[in-house]
Amino acid sequence: MDILGTTLRICVDDLEAAVAFYEDLTASSALRFERGGVSVAAISCFLLMSGPEPELEILRKVTATIAVKDVDEAHASLTRVGARILAGPVPTPVGRNLIAVHPDGSVFEYVDRNLTV
Repeated sequence: MDILGTTLRICVDDLEAAVAFYEDLTASSALRFERGGVSVAAISCFLLMSGPEPELEILRKVTATIAVKDVDEAHASLTRVGARILAGPVPTPVGRNLIAVHPDGSVFEYVDRNLTV
């Protein structure tokens, strides 16, 4: 499985203030979208999320987002080495993702940019 990078997931109360800070810090513009009632802003390696507490409580359980070349390949690799797939692969606004629990109990989101789904 080709790992292309990681994204740090940050739940925030004030998305606008956080976006301003991280855009200034990284000299990058935010890519924004909504998913399941949660407002999301992707800025460089940071993924800022704001929304209803029950949704954020679930999102906080995911340690990080890992960009991969292909989610199907990641699914096969993860399954082969003993990870448990909780969800996916499913389409997202920018590609596909899956959520997996590693044997040590850590939870990760794996994403690709395959928009042909």
